[in-house]
Amino acid sequence: MTRLLGYVDPSEPHFVAAVLTIAFNPLFWNVVARWEHKTRKLSRAFGSPHLACYTLGGAILLLNVLRSHCFTQAMLSQPRMQSLDNPLVYRVGLALLGVGGVFVLSSFLALGFTGTFLGDYFGILKEARVTTFPFSILDNPMYWGSTANYLGWAIMHASPAGLLLTTVVALIYTVAILYEEPFTTEIYRQKASQAHKRS
Repeated sequence: MTRLLGYVDPSEPHFVAAVLTIAFNPLFWNVVARWEHKTRKLSRAFGSPHLACYTLGGAILLLNVLRSHCFTQAMLSQPRMQSLDNPLVYRVGLALLGVGGVFVLSSFLALGFTGTFLGDYFGILKEARVTTFPFSILDNPMYWGSTANYLGWAIMHASPAGLLLTTVVALIYTVAILYEEPFTTEIYRQKASQAHKRS
C-alpha cells in the first residue's frame, strides 16, 4: 500500500475533485430521498411520485457521469505503475469491468428504474424486496458492481490513483449501505404491517 501511495498526489486538483464527487453522490441521493420520504414535497412539486422519482434518477445518473469523468481525469493526471502496465493485468481489469457491468445491469433489470433510484422513498414499493439474481448471490449488487467497474477501470489504466479512489468508493458505499439498509427494511416492514392489518 505504501508503494502505491508513492505514486499518488492527493492534493492534485483532479484527484480532489474525484474524492469530492465520490463522497457527494450518495450523500446527495440519501438526503434528498429521506427528505422526500418525510415531506413528499418533490412528489407534490412534480405532480406525482413517479415523475419526482424519474427526476431524481436523472440527476443521480448525471452526477454518476460526472463522478466517472472526475475519476478518469484523476487517473490520467497521475503516474502509471509499470508493474501493472502489461496485457495480463489489463485483461484482469477488463474481466472485473465485465463482472461489474453484469451486476449493475442485472440489478437495474431486476429493480426497474424506480426500484433502482429510490422509488421506495417516494412510496413506489415493490410487492416484496427483490431476491432474484443478482440479489440471490450478493447483497447490494449495484454498489459492489459499480465498485468492481472502478477497480477494473483503474487496473486497465495501471493507475495507483485509480486503485486508491476505488478504495474510497468502497468505503463510501459501505457507509451508504449501513445508512440505507435499516431505513429500507423499515419501509417494507411498515408496508407488511399495514397489509396485515387490512387482511
